[in-house]
Order: sequence, then C-alpha cells, then structure tokens
Amino acid sequence: MKAMILAAGRGERMRPLTDTLPKPLLEVHGKPLIVWHLEKLSRNGFQEVVINIAHLGEKIIETLGDGSRWNLKIHYSDERKAGALESAGGIKKALTLLGDAPFLVVNGDVFCEYEFESDYDLQEKLAHLILVPNPPHNEKGDFALNKTDVLNKGKKMYTFSGIGYYNPKIFQNIKLQKSPLAPLLRELCEKELVSGELFKKMWHDIGTPQRLEKINND
Repeated sequence: MKAMILAAGRGERMRPLTDTLPKPLLEVHGKPLIVWHLEKLSRNGFQEVVINIAHLGEKIIETLGDGSRWNLKIHYSDERKAGALESAGGIKKALTLLGDAPFLVVNGDVFCEYEFESDYDLQEKLAHLILVPNPPHNEKGDFALNKTDVLNKGKKMYTFSGIGYYNPKIFQNIKLQKSPLAPLLRELCEKELVSGELFKKMWHDIGTPQRLEKINND
C-alpha cells in the first residue's frame, strides 16, 4: 500500500510562521511534523509515499529529498502552478502516482500516536476513516459511528482525524480542480460505503501557533 501526505496548504491560521516555512515543516519536539509521519510510515512497512506540494513546496523537497534516509521512495505531486487544490483535488491530481490499489492519506499537519497500517483491507467499503474525540476547536464533530459504519449524523459525533484509507475509485470521476474531501465522504456515507474506528490515544491538529506552542511545552 502507498501513502499520501497532504502538504500543499497555505496554513493561513499559522501565520506568520508559515510566511517563510510550509506548515508540515514546523517542528514538534525538535522534529518537523512531516518527518514524524515519514518515520512512522517506514516503521510500519510502507515503501512509497506521495507528497503534494504548493506553498513553499521547494523547501519540502530540499528538506526531504528522495526519502532514502527513511528507506522510502518519495514522489512529489506539484501543485505550485495551479495553486493548492485542497484535499480531494490534491488526491485527484496524484492518482497517477498512487496507482490502482487502495492507499492511505494523512494530513501533514496532524501529530498523533496512530500507527498507520500498510496492509489495511477496505473489504467492500470505499473508505475507512479514523475518528477521534472532539477537540475544543471542533466541539460539534464531523461524523457519527455505528459500530464500524460511519454516518453523517448521530447522537454522538466525532471529529475526522485527517487520516483515512481510500479506494481510488472515489476520485476517478471528479474534476481536477480545487475541491474538499468532506462532501465526497458524506456522499459515500449516505450509500453506506464508509467504515471507521474511534482512536482515543494522543492526536492533535496543529492548526494555530498557540496549539503548536502548547504541544511543544507539554
């Protein structure tokens, strides 16, 4: 299984830090966020990783290179001319690099203890989402969970972690343009094609300078 790290966002809420550095290169406990991902991917059996780049993307390439230092092969999906295509658009553009088999996608700006699975089996589903308890900045949550089925609504709502396993069929018929992932996932939930699980260990969305400072001070 291949993995994709979404790393093309501008990081507006992280300014001024992201005026000179792409968000995935911001450091948590002395190490860039994206490097934490790469180390874990390598440790868990992944061999190829696709990283989409846009804002200050050349700095990501300069920092990570070809991935050989982590025993990985890194492919870059370059969105610098088009501008960041958001999550679904970025995955769509990277399909030729990701191939025909299901793949993992993780947001480049999350810091967590979740262990990526290189052999995850979607079975009859088209997507599998990792959900987490709602953090203070997303108290209403995004999705509900009924055993292993992800629903759009429910008595108890959870937050989408930014980590998911996807069948490439999801993206084959969408246009190559700026487009978010959530509407696609909600359509699939209506068709009962999304499974999920609740992850209760450490997970952080590094969305603001204040959150970054708090984690580094913990």
